[in-house]
Amino acid sequence: MIVEKHQITYRNVASKYYNFLPEEIHLAFRDFDRILSKYGFNVADTMFFSIISDPTASVMTAEIFRPIEESDFSAMPTSEGVNFRSYFSVDGMLMTRIMDQFDELSQVKYWELVKHIQEKDFTQSSPIFVEYKRSHSGVAYVEMSVGVR
Repeated sequence: MIVEKHQITYRNVASKYYNFLPEEIHLAFRDFDRILSKYGFNVADTMFFSIISDPTASVMTAEIFRPIEESDFSAMPTSEGVNFRSYFSVDGMLMTRIMDQFDELSQVKYWELVKHIQEKDFTQSSPIFVEYKRSHSGVAYVEMSVGVR
């Protein structure tokens, strides 16, 4: 199922660009958390990333985002290549949810979004975003979304 008019909204978001093999995405997540921790930033329980490269490429380019508790980002040296946004928002999105088998279903869901864009004659206006979430009962799931016009 694809939901229209979805939005992503967060406050105090740190982000960094990474290139990695898709099966090594966890190394990029770990590196980013290490950098944030090194400079005293406390990450929220949420993580998301945007897919910048072709999703079928052997090396993936992504911007990884971590909401943080702090609103003052001055302790982060520019040499680390980490960006900060006090407010992050993308609206007018299509969204689909993956409840299990994340690795197996991510490509399927990606192509469902692409097909929906084509069928509805939309224009893609943002990269694909992947958000790792947890329900109130503690169940992990993923939301995959893309901005459209």
